[in-house]
Parts: sequence; C-alpha cells; structure tokens
Amino acid sequence: MVTQSAATPARRRGLGWRGHLVAFVRELLVVVVGALVVSCLLRLLVAQMFDIPSESMDPTLDVGDRVLVVKLGAIERGDIVVFHDPGGWLTPAAPVLDPFAQFLDTSGILPAATSDNVVKRVIGMPGDTVRCCDGRGWLIINGQAVHEPQLREAPSAIAFTVVVPAGHVFVLGDNRSRSRDSRCHLNDPGTVTGQNAFIPMDRIVGHGFAVAWPMSHWRGLAAPQVYRELPAGQVPAPAQPIITAGPEARC
Repeated sequence: MVTQSAATPARRRGLGWRGHLVAFVRELLVVVVGALVVSCLLRLLVAQMFDIPSESMDPTLDVGDRVLVVKLGAIERGDIVVFHDPGGWLTPAAPVLDPFAQFLDTSGILPAATSDNVVKRVIGMPGDTVRCCDGRGWLIINGQAVHEPQLREAPSAIAFTVVVPAGHVFVLGDNRSRSRDSRCHLNDPGTVTGQNAFIPMDRIVGHGFAVAWPMSHWRGLAAPQVYRELPAGQVPAPAQPIITAGPEARC
C-alpha cells in the first residue's frame, strides 16, 4: 500500500508540464464535444431558434426577432408555426440542401446561407371549414365568426371558402396585407388545383414558444384563446381540399 501510494505522485511528477497540458486539452475536448452533442440533440429533437426575416407576422413578430420554436407536442389551431416551404411559397426559392448540409443546418453546427423555413399562424386544422368573411369582415371557422385580437387590419381582402384536407393545415400571416400565405396559393396548379395552399403536417418544424431576442421583445407566443374555443371541424377530414376562390386569390 505504501509503495503504490508513493508511486502515484511520482508518476504525476513525471508527466511534466507538457503532459499536464495534453491531459488538460484532452479533458477540455471531451467537455466541448459532449456539450456540442447535447446541443445538437436538443436542436434536432426538442427546440430551435429561428430569425424572423419579414414583416408578414407583424405586429406579433418583428423583423429580426429570434423565436424559440418547440418541436414537441401537437400542433393546434392558433399556433404560430415554422414549416419548410412546400414548394413555390418563397421567391426566389431556397436551394435544396443535401442531407448532410440539412443536418448541419438543423443541428446548428454550420447554419446554411439560405433557408426554406416559413413562419405563419395556423388558422385551419384538418376538417376545418374556413371562410372569408362575414358582414363585419371577420373570418368564419366551422360556422363561427372569429374576432382575431392580434390583427391591426381586416382579416382578408381575398374572399374564399376552404375545407382543410386530412394531414394538412391552412395558415395565414398576422400582417394579412403583407403576407404571402395560404390564400395566395388557392389557384396554384397541381393534381388538385389549390392543393399547394395547405401545409402537410410533416413539413412543420414546430410551434413558436417565445420571442427570445431582443430582450426588450421577450414574451410568450401562446395562441389567443378565441382559436381554442371554436367548434370542431369535419370528422373525418376530406382526403382532398374543398376550395371556392376567385381569380383574385393570388399574391
């Protein structure tokens, strides 16, 4: 026991300053790599920060706000969501990233120079009937007029009636006159005209939890209660969208 105890300090003294430096760097690398792995997993599976690039969600979100988006939990009507462009929503379109670049972007290891992410508010869930508008200019969702407290203007200058198909949502910006949203794609060509107006659930990254930066803008992003109190939509939701919209349904 005495021999072993005496030998240990001797071995440590034998490392010299170079040995101690190597040991320190090795331990530091383990800590840094471990922190990066944990950070990447959190971004991939739990939450991620996004910058707001346009005024389409004003006054709720300002250009330059950094929003914490949570990837857990179900999406509900009224939520602010970030989703990948389903095709043709962004002009010019963001380049398609290869799987490795997409991983680096999502994990935060190396952010991509461009992004195909879009932020809007969920107005219609699968099976919901959304119509614009009643005599007061309010949206009607599942037969009930909705006063949207976050808006500073009329809910829509475009008249339409839609039934949201299964597995999709209908989204609008809060700055309706400056937002290229679902209304703008109700006449898009495709297998079903207007299908591109509805966002597939599997394209949704997550829902906004809070404005994290700048600190002066910090606030939660819970959906206004009015969206939670609406009647349920059709069950089951139709397989294809049902759309009534005039030629003005473009942006």
